[in-house]
Amino acid sequence: MKKIITVKGMSCRHCVMAVTRALENIEGITDVSVDLQKGEASFTETASVDGTVIKREIENAGYEVE
Repeated sequence: MKKIITVKGMSCRHCVMAVTRALENIEGITDVSVDLQKGEASFTETASVDGTVIKREIENAGYEVE
């Protein structure tokens, strides 16, 4: 299932890479794409992933999920 989330606090390519890495490290998430201008991250869930896990990983990388 394709999902899109809003990520706050990104300002550069480094931020995009940090959020991409955080999402790619979650088991069950593939095809990660982060759009800096829109402030969004999209990905495919190949298995059900708890939203709190996604939020925690992005917050651990230094960003906010809206």
